[in-house]
Amino acid sequence: MVTSPGKVGGFVAGRASSMKLLANQALSRAAGAPLIPGNCITLLKDGAQNYPAWISAIAKAEKSINFESYIIHEDSVGLQFADALMQKAREGVSVRVLYDWVGGLGKTSSRFWRRMRDAGVEVRCFNPPHFTDPFAWVMRDHRKTIVVDGTLGYVTGLCVGRMWVGDIDRGVAPWRDTGVEVKGPAVADITQAFARAWETAGPPLPQEELISRENIEPVGDALLRVIATEPEVSGLYRLDQLITAISRERLWLTDAYFAATPSYLQSLIAAARDGVDVRLLVPGASDIPVLRALSRVGYRPLLEGGIRVFEWNGPMIHAKTAVADSHWARVGSTNLNLASWLSNWELDVAVEDDAFAVEMEEMYLDDLMQSTEIVLSPRKKVIASNPERGRRPRVRRRTGSAGRVVAGALSLSKAVDAALTNQQLLGIADAKLLAAAAALLAAISAVSFKWPRAMAYPLGFIIGWFSLALLLRAWRLKKRGAPGQSDNKHTDQEKREMTEQTK
Repeated sequence: MVTSPGKVGGFVAGRASSMKLLANQALSRAAGAPLIPGNCITLLKDGAQNYPAWISAIAKAEKSINFESYIIHEDSVGLQFADALMQKAREGVSVRVLYDWVGGLGKTSSRFWRRMRDAGVEVRCFNPPHFTDPFAWVMRDHRKTIVVDGTLGYVTGLCVGRMWVGDIDRGVAPWRDTGVEVKGPAVADITQAFARAWETAGPPLPQEELISRENIEPVGDALLRVIATEPEVSGLYRLDQLITAISRERLWLTDAYFAATPSYLQSLIAAARDGVDVRLLVPGASDIPVLRALSRVGYRPLLEGGIRVFEWNGPMIHAKTAVADSHWARVGSTNLNLASWLSNWELDVAVEDDAFAVEMEEMYLDDLMQSTEIVLSPRKKVIASNPERGRRPRVRRRTGSAGRVVAGALSLSKAVDAALTNQQLLGIADAKLLAAAAALLAAISAVSFKWPRAMAYPLGFIIGWFSLALLLRAWRLKKRGAPGQSDNKHTDQEKREMTEQTK
């Protein structure tokens, strides 16, 4: 039987179309987010491009501004944004600001927020501490997003602060970071993500502001997913692993606080050994210098697995991005560690657009020109490929996020867990982590024997606090009395109390 060339071509085209549909289905199910057509997306680099775009969008707002940021610093940049938001509130625009309690701790005064409220801005604090919920502090709103009039959205890695602007007069370079501007139907999903976070701290958004995708006109050809991560919702974690599995030529990652899980690390190494060009760009200087050594410990398994690692030469690279095969790209707030993947509220966009992905790759190559590659020496030591180029500028402490602490703690805990359960360690460099853990435990043990009360009193207080919190939670559940009702949703009274606490 002879098959005509036309039938063969049709069969191949049909098979390719079916594979594309299957890939789209797999990505949508993994991320828990559909692929949305009809968008226009613009890449924004650093504070020099992001901040002016944000200020311009705020100035043009006619109906509403929803502003969500993990940290808003009370400095010249923070005051600039506060003034812009207050001006729009005075003009009658509905202005809402949601900031994280941990992120804002020590960064912004109550006077700063009071001034905004007095001008008509509705300000809410995400997840302030509650006596009855001692574990809630683990869940943070790490998102950085803005939605204007329900039709224009920004998803980014930048918080609000002068470190993203730098100081030319003093020779201080700005932090390196990445964001995007989104127009089109996908903005509806960004609005929905803000609405869910906003509702945790008080009454929900007005229903009329929750516009559906169908009510927003297409404005471009970009296809993208809006991935709104919430605690224990691991959509982006599954998507990151799936993208690693299906990448064929390139997978280039930038991350501020890298502390990969063993399964994600194994998927990266498997891709590299299969011929994929896997690269990781991370900070060379840290806002928490003591943790730089812990970060470098994790390089060995990457390098031994064929992954190229680069350290940024500037004061800090804070971006969280990925780009694969000149087609797929991700930009947002999620770091490659468990805190971001499983514990925090995060927001990212995953874009399937060749032109955008190529622009991301070109930006990545530019970044590598300002970075130092980390390699293994002949004696298998982790070193900079060019020691002179690898010298780092000093970074002021206590100016960045707490993610670096989380990343270091995760690296330490993984090594200890592997040792205690007799698992195979990833490399001999884990000995440093185990030695650090042993020293810490020895110090705690010594304090316990020398000053037993110093350990007993705090431990007794914490146990008593947790006990009382659980009793209060049980009493509230019994009083509420509705079977099957989730305790994750606050009652109206609780929401009013939370709102009052943030004022």
